[in-house]
Amino acid sequence: MKEFTLKYGCNPNQKPSKIYMNDGSELPVKILNGRPGYINFLDAFNGWQLVRDLKNATGCAAATSFKHVSPAGAAIGLPLSETLAKIYWVDDMDWKNFSPIACAYARARGADRMSSFGDFISLSDICDTDTAMLIRHEVSDGIIAPGYTEEALEILKQKKKGNYNIIEIDPEYVPAPIEHKEVFGVTFEQGRQELPINDELISNIVTKNKDLPAEAARDMKISLIILKYTQSNSVCYVRDGQAIGIGAGQQSRIHCTRLAGQKADNWFLRQSPQVLNLPFKDTISRPERDNAIDVYIGDEYMDVVADGNWEGIFKEKPKVFTAEEKRAWLDQLDNVTLGSDAFFPFSDNIERAKKSGVKYIAEPGGSVRDSAVIETCDKYGMVMAFTGIRLFHH
Repeated sequence: MKEFTLKYGCNPNQKPSKIYMNDGSELPVKILNGRPGYINFLDAFNGWQLVRDLKNATGCAAATSFKHVSPAGAAIGLPLSETLAKIYWVDDMDWKNFSPIACAYARARGADRMSSFGDFISLSDICDTDTAMLIRHEVSDGIIAPGYTEEALEILKQKKKGNYNIIEIDPEYVPAPIEHKEVFGVTFEQGRQELPINDELISNIVTKNKDLPAEAARDMKISLIILKYTQSNSVCYVRDGQAIGIGAGQQSRIHCTRLAGQKADNWFLRQSPQVLNLPFKDTISRPERDNAIDVYIGDEYMDVVADGNWEGIFKEKPKVFTAEEKRAWLDQLDNVTLGSDAFFPFSDNIERAKKSGVKYIAEPGGSVRDSAVIETCDKYGMVMAFTGIRLFHH
C-alpha cells in the first residue's frame, strides 16, 4: 500500500487528506480494520516510537495510551499488584496471569483513566488475547502493534460495531534521518530526534546525594523517553516502571509540575481504602465510576456526596475524604521519579514535586537558578541528574 486516504484531516472541513511516502515507496503499515484518521495516525506513529524506545531501553514489553498527540500514560510490563488490579478495573479478570504486554497496557491505561478515555493504543509486542480482552472493555479509538494473534484480532474487530481501527506496523521500518514538516506553505527540515536515553545520559548527578538505585535509574530513563513524545512544555512522574502523572503542552513548566503532580496524587489517592471501598451502584459504568472518583478526591467533592447527588452513584452516602486524611495518605507516597523536558526555573518545582513523593529528578540543567534548585533538592535528600539535553517535542 503506497497511500491511504483518510476520512478527513485534523478537522472534518480539512479535505482531502491522506498519508503516503514522499519517495513513492510502500507505507510501513497495514490497515487491518477500520479507517484511521489524521490524528489517529499522529498518535499511532508517536506512540509506536515511544514503546519501541521503552523496550530498547529496558528490555521489557511496553505500552502507551495516547490522546491528541501526547501520551496519557505509558508503562513497561511489570506484574500487577492486587491494589493496582482494583484501581485499573481488571480485578475481575485473570490479572495474576496476564502476559507482560497486557500488564504494560493495564498500567498505561489505568494510571490516568480520565485522560485515557478514547485513547489510541501502541504496543511494543504482538497483541495477544490477554491484551485484547483488556482493551475490549475500554473506550478506545484504535491500536498499533507489530502484530496480532488470530484470537486477539477477532476480539478487537468486534469493537465499535466492527469499525475499530487496527494498524499493524513493520517493526523493522527505519525512517530517513532527515525529517520535514510543512507549516503555512513553508517546509521545515531537521535531523530526527534519535537521542539515546541511556545510563550515560543520567550519569551527571549534581546533588550531594548520589545514590541512584537501579530501579530509579530505570524510571529516570522511562520518564525521559516519555518526554521525547510529549508536547512541550512537559513534566512526567514515574513510579515502578509506569507514568503516574504527565503534564503536557503548558506554557509554564511550573504549571506542568503542578498538573502532573496532581495526576500522580490522584493515582495514589485512588489506592486508599476510602476510595477502594466506595459503594458504587451496580449499574454505574466504568467511565462514570472514573469521573465520580475524580470528583470525590478533588475539591468539588460535594458534587457527588451532597444529598440529591450521591443517590444516583452510590448505594449509600460516602463519607467526605477530608483534606487532612488525603494529606496523611499522600505522605506515604515515596520513591517517585520526575523528568522534565527543560530546566526547572524555580525551586518551587522541587517543593511541589516533594509533596508527591518525588526523590529522583532528571532535567537538562542550564538555568541561572540551577544552584537554588540543587540546594532545595539537597534539603530533602533528593537525587538530581542533569542531562544537558532538552527534549522539546512539537
